[in-house]
Amino acid sequence: MPNPISQRDSFWNKIYDIAREDRRIVIVSADMGAPALDRIRRDLPGQFVNVGIAEQNGILVASGLAREGKRPFFYAIAPFAVFRPIELTRVNQSIMKIPITIVGVGAGFSYEDSGPTHHLLEDIAVVRAFPNLTIHSTSDATLAAAVAEQSCNWPTANYVRLDRQVLPDVHAGQTLDFKAGFVSLRPGKQAQLVATGYMVHKALAVADLLKADGIDLGVIDLFQLPCDGDALVKQIQTAPKLFTLEEHFLPGGMGSAILEMLADRGASLPVRRFGMGNPGTYSYVYGGRETIHASYGLSTEQIAADIRKALK
Repeated sequence: MPNPISQRDSFWNKIYDIAREDRRIVIVSADMGAPALDRIRRDLPGQFVNVGIAEQNGILVASGLAREGKRPFFYAIAPFAVFRPIELTRVNQSIMKIPITIVGVGAGFSYEDSGPTHHLLEDIAVVRAFPNLTIHSTSDATLAAAVAEQSCNWPTANYVRLDRQVLPDVHAGQTLDFKAGFVSLRPGKQAQLVATGYMVHKALAVADLLKADGIDLGVIDLFQLPCDGDALVKQIQTAPKLFTLEEHFLPGGMGSAILEMLADRGASLPVRRFGMGNPGTYSYVYGGRETIHASYGLSTEQIAADIRKALK
């Protein structure tokens, strides 16, 4: 059953509960609203700042608050939270090590019918290149709440990628280890499929489809970069083949990060990455998220067929 709450509201509900006790927490919004944010604005007016549609200024305001001892959260639509102020993020968060949390809603094709200006397919490649910045990519409301709690005392700058769609809760009862940065959702003997964000749900659907054919596919949710590379490589090597799945351009994305971890540790196994092509193109396809995925060859059935072929 779908979780009745979005990742966005789960995240901000947790921040609200913590902010009532911790007056260091301040939300800096780029003219963004949400039911959970309305409570913060109403009940904690001294801890909410709306800078308007001005993402560059939002990063500067949040950075200044952090220098004065606050724990600021800057919130905007994800592609604009990342790319409009990117040079300021590089200077303030990466070079100067000012710890703020950048919260972007709308990772991947979350804004499915808003076109390529609102699609976010490059952010992991860009942000993970910056020192002193951690990426958290949430796959359900439970993980979003856990990331919110961790972010209140995260030692470095932090970028949180929230999906806009209400998704089933796959982490209920799971132990979320933020030192590791990943969690195994399903063991597998023939291959491991590592996914992040929205694509975790597609990975589980692919595993279910292949299970009917007698194929044992493990699923790992990689929700944090950088992660514990030693632990992830050890987990990956419990099966002889590896697949990665992301709603992101392939160059520099999550799959590339995993290839780097394997290479740096001298680990060798067959790897197939699934994502938005190489080099990939922006999508002008309309009709919903699954229609867009199918145009890239990333429907559940297409991925399952490719994995089935690779395992033969």
